[in-house]
Amino acid sequence: MDQQNIIQKTVEYIKQEFSDDSSGHDWWHIYRVWKNAVTICEYEKADMFIVQLAALLHDLDDWKFNESVDETPLRARAWLESCRVDIPTAETICGIITQISYKGAGVESKMGSLEGFIVQDADRLDAIGAIGIGRAFAYGGYKNRMINDPDSPPQMHASFEEYKNSNSATINHFYEKLLLLKDMMHTPTAKIIAEQRHAVMVKFLDQFMNEWEGKDVSDSHL
Repeated sequence: MDQQNIIQKTVEYIKQEFSDDSSGHDWWHIYRVWKNAVTICEYEKADMFIVQLAALLHDLDDWKFNESVDETPLRARAWLESCRVDIPTAETICGIITQISYKGAGVESKMGSLEGFIVQDADRLDAIGAIGIGRAFAYGGYKNRMINDPDSPPQMHASFEEYKNSNSATINHFYEKLLLLKDMMHTPTAKIIAEQRHAVMVKFLDQFMNEWEGKDVSDSHL
């Protein structure tokens, strides 16, 4: 099977697997990460085949949607084997998938390849900006979290265990993760894109807090 057929077959597989997700990690999230990754890869001159497959498969073994917190990419590896992807390429893709997730503000990323940096950047870009705002609240609703709780401030998690077990309000997630992502981008291309998306979130949070305290009412000319 040639590379383009493998990509197309993987698209069809992932579209089916994630068709009914309501947490903000649906097929269209994966589609956007895939397209972001392709765009970044064109500028950064990496291996497009590895980048595309890693982007398409990156959530298949995500700890947030599996009973086990072990992110060993068993399903992704099985899929690559079924497509007869050569072992070195499959190992590289599985390594990217294992390291892609954000695991807390104080937890260092161990991603080690340009292709991995590209896919991680693409995934993080979809967590910020206007779409990132929408996804944050979709996931918060999926997890039955409050929108905001001023009595429970954000926490900068020092370990994956702390981050994984956190159940704080959705607004806290902006301070615990989303606002930090701009400075965690690896590639020059993603850094440029992240600047604008970050600014959208900052403006949103200013407006949100003004509305929360009724300041937009008192400052308006009603």
